[in-house]
Amino acid sequence: MEIKNKRVVVTGAASGIGKALCEAFQKTEVQSIVCVDVNLDGAKETADSVGGIAVQANVGQEPDIISVIEQANSLSGGIDIFCSNAGIGGVPGFFEVETGDWQNIWEVNVQSHIFAAKHVLPQMLERGEGYLMSTASAAGLLTQIGSAGYSVTKAAAVSFAEWIKITYGSKGIGVSCLCPQAVRTAMTAQGAGVAGVDGMMEPEDVANDVLDAIEKNRFLVTPHAEVLEYVSRKGNDRDRWISGMQRLQERYEDWVPGEE
Repeated sequence: MEIKNKRVVVTGAASGIGKALCEAFQKTEVQSIVCVDVNLDGAKETADSVGGIAVQANVGQEPDIISVIEQANSLSGGIDIFCSNAGIGGVPGFFEVETGDWQNIWEVNVQSHIFAAKHVLPQMLERGEGYLMSTASAAGLLTQIGSAGYSVTKAAAVSFAEWIKITYGSKGIGVSCLCPQAVRTAMTAQGAGVAGVDGMMEPEDVANDVLDAIEKNRFLVTPHAEVLEYVSRKGNDRDRWISGMQRLQERYEDWVPGEE
């Protein structure tokens, strides 16, 4: 999809990858940018810097997503590109994770993508064109040492993006799924642990890779090139891959996991 003059929505826009996405879109001369975040002050700061508008929303709540889409439609008459980028690391571990913690991370890391697709796809299908970009993680393709909730929800996010691409990709809907390892954001400020094994990437570089994927209708966005090799190994010999991950687990047993 050609990005210039398109109407864009980005969630998780207050900082990190979301903010970098807004800045990258602005440089490509999009028609409008709606900057969404639960942190309204942060969303406003991003919006002011890119000439967009700020909308406060908890993306894990369906009424909030509906409101975001309604406000974006009111601003520009529709949405061409919806970047469902917001996500959380959640409570690490397994036995420490309460039922409410599971519900929270599921809503933000999975349901947010489902709600966005459910309510923005109808207008895109009617026009015969639109693009959905969702941020998952390399953890969604592999796993996250030390964090069951993060691993499970990011894997579900990847699976949902694949389903949307399979179901609607032939109907003019582009789909990309972002799966980075460690990215330099507030969530990795204290270190990225095992996620940083292949180095820390800047949000701006990740954002540029996303825009390239949108222009080329490329599904999987893996800014860390090593991820594709790991996925290949996993697919070729799952038992051997699991054995390797068990050894990695032993090396990082005392590490408290963060997020990309």
